[in-house]
Amino acid sequence: MPLPKAELHLHIEGTLEPELAFALAARNGVPLPYAHTDELRKAYQFDDLQSFLNLYYELMAVLRTEQDFEDLANAYLARAAAQGVRHAEVFFDPQAHIARGVAMGTVVEGLWRALGTSTENHGVSTQLIMCFLRDESAESALETLEAAKPYLDRIIGIGLDSAEVGHPPAKFREVYEAAAALGLRRVAHAGEEGPPEYITEALDMLGVERIDHGLRCMEDDALVERLVRERVPLTLCPLSNVRLRAVDVLAEHPLPAMLDAGLLCTVNSDDPAYFGGYVADNFHAVRDALGLDQERMRELARNSFVASFLEHDEERRARYLAEVEAYDFPGRP
Repeated sequence: MPLPKAELHLHIEGTLEPELAFALAARNGVPLPYAHTDELRKAYQFDDLQSFLNLYYELMAVLRTEQDFEDLANAYLARAAAQGVRHAEVFFDPQAHIARGVAMGTVVEGLWRALGTSTENHGVSTQLIMCFLRDESAESALETLEAAKPYLDRIIGIGLDSAEVGHPPAKFREVYEAAAALGLRRVAHAGEEGPPEYITEALDMLGVERIDHGLRCMEDDALVERLVRERVPLTLCPLSNVRLRAVDVLAEHPLPAMLDAGLLCTVNSDDPAYFGGYVADNFHAVRDALGLDQERMRELARNSFVASFLEHDEERRARYLAEVEAYDFPGRP
């Protein structure tokens, strides 16, 4: 039995495995520029964030109907449950779908057909976070927030993702203020490829409660002190960091130093179909590459539930935390 954990940094579109991509392409009559799944899997090699995003958006073309989004989410939930995930806060990118003619309702209703029954069907509680594409305009983000208003009973928060460099958080101040007025939780990608200043901007100008990635905070001692003092969670994605060249090799990942500094770090999978591993694979990889002992692994699992948006159900959070504390390591988490 795997170590119980929450996943807080997971893009549902990034769980599109080659086999499912081909199945959906066939169902929807969408041509793919790959002869077979092995050829597509070979394309899952990237030099940087932008080269990944190019393929990521190309493959989204196979997602057309509510059934497609339901199938995508159920495939992720089955894998996540097998890897010990007890709670998942799932990102989705509506602008990327709306831009190709897929309505917000199709995306949300399709995902919710899986997420709405995830506890019963998979043993995983879920929440849905809508992300804005930072390389699109702030006006587009505001329009997307407006389009989401009929579905806010199913969307608990907003995030900010896609190409970071050259798109500072401050660009989206107005949309984050509008989201806060609607009672939405707020997170943002910052400090992955972008500088530590983007983390500070996300905190001060967007009012975020959690930083996605954030590993470059280690370049700014005052920022580290602030993140520790304010207990701001960081949702790290180690295998993603290596695949996108934010870190050269996993053995050089700053995670141990971040934990030693007192930062509230969590480990997540980001876009697991593309980056070579789901969340337990990330846990195993950092354990082996960084020499983390069982108590460090337990700390990471504990942090994941502490950092989750479960304030509406503290009884559930307490139950998950109790599972972490009671977990008996079989030698491998």
